[in-house]
Formats: sequence, C-alpha cells, structure tokens
Amino acid sequence: MSDIIRTERRDGYRIISLNRPERMNALGPDVIAALIAELDAAEADEACRALVLTGSGRAFCAGADLNGIAPGGDLGAAIERSWNPMARKFHSLRMPSVAAVNGVAAGAGANLALGCDIVVAGRSARFIQAFSKIGLIPDAGGTHILPRLVGAGRARALAMLAEPVGADEAVAMGMIWRAFDDTVLMDEACAIAAKLAALPTQALLLTRQAYAASAANTFDAQLDVERDLQRIAGNTPDFQEGVRAFLEKRAPVFTGKPA
Repeated sequence: MSDIIRTERRDGYRIISLNRPERMNALGPDVIAALIAELDAAEADEACRALVLTGSGRAFCAGADLNGIAPGGDLGAAIERSWNPMARKFHSLRMPSVAAVNGVAAGAGANLALGCDIVVAGRSARFIQAFSKIGLIPDAGGTHILPRLVGAGRARALAMLAEPVGADEAVAMGMIWRAFDDTVLMDEACAIAAKLAALPTQALLLTRQAYAASAANTFDAQLDVERDLQRIAGNTPDFQEGVRAFLEKRAPVFTGKPA
C-alpha cells in the first residue's frame, strides 16, 4: 500500500482514501499511478464487490497539483499518460463505486468524484469546476460527465464561471445522490457500499453500461441495448438465485459472479 493512497478492507468492499492532506489531496502523476494500482488490487480481489473513494483530512481533492505542472509543457501528453487512464479506470471498474466527498472537490478532483457510480457528500463539501481560473478546460472526463448530470446549460456555466456548488445545491441540480452531515458521511457511504456489495454485481455493471449507452441512442436503439444486456443478465447465477429466493420467499444470497 502506498503512503499517498490508503486502503481499508471491509467485508465485501474497500475504502480507498487519497492521503495527501497537507496538499488537500492534490493529484500528480505519482498519486494517480498509486490510485490506479490500488484499483487494480481491488479488482483482483474476488471478495471486493464495491469501493468507497474519499480524501484524508479537510478536502476530498483539490485537483491537479500545480507544483508539478510546468507552464508551456505539453498538457495533452500529461493527460494521456495519467489523467485519462485514471478516468477510464473508474468508468470501467468491475464493481460499483461510491464517492464520499468531504470538503472541497475542485477541478479534476470534482470530476474524479463525479466519475463514480454514486456520489454522496458532507454538507461542508464544495464542487468547483476550477479550470477556467488557470486558463484550462475541464478534464478527467468532466466535459462528458457533467452535462449528462446537470444539463448542458448548467455545465457550461459551472465550467466557465468556476462558481462553487454546495452539497445540498448539488443534490437539487442532480449532480450527486445525497448530502449528509459531515459527522455521518463515511458511515452513510459505507452503508451504501455494503448494500452494493450484497447486490448482484453483474446486474449493476450492466445497468451502468445501459445508462452510458442511452445518451447517444435513439429509443429503438436503446431497446436493442436493453435486449442484449438483459440476455447477459439472464444467464448469470444471480438471476437464477433471485428467482429462487423470490419463489421461496427468502432473502437472496448473490455472489456477483458472471455467467
């Protein structure tokens, strides 16, 4: 386990914490590489069926560590080496993810959080698309994720004006799932992860896939997606278990195994 990423194993899930509190968990290539390594380790663990991502100290993530960025350098190359692999990793995890946003989530830190399947936040949290303040555009998948959550008009305004969005406002505009008092944020996030870990993992991943496809599809095309993905879901052991449990009037015991 890296010092800059802290992982705690729980029954069925893991808590992964960005662990640079003195830098408000700012992201540099070393942090991103360590985070991806921890995600790889979680995916290799068959007992891990959900993740919680959070930050140590008073912030979730302040975004890019500007101390490591040289003006005039090729930012596109840096993005291709580090930021895009991180964003793609969260987009394709073999398990559902929960972001527990404590304090500030700015720039790429905000988009890292929003790239998780379910986002919850403490009421002190602030989401800031801070890129325009330093002459950049949103990255880490933000230009794809944010308009799909809040609409194109809001997304443009949030990115151009870089105004902070509080947790309750983020809930109201559909940016995140729920806001909690700071003192219970991690308990609530862990309860969500434990619930996800007990659900049929393959059905959850196929649901993610279906929603990801829907924005670009016509209604008829999306019906075809539902047909194809439902065929896959219907061949999983968890579907069989779900039907048996329903008929036997008992709680199902899902394993999360693929077909």
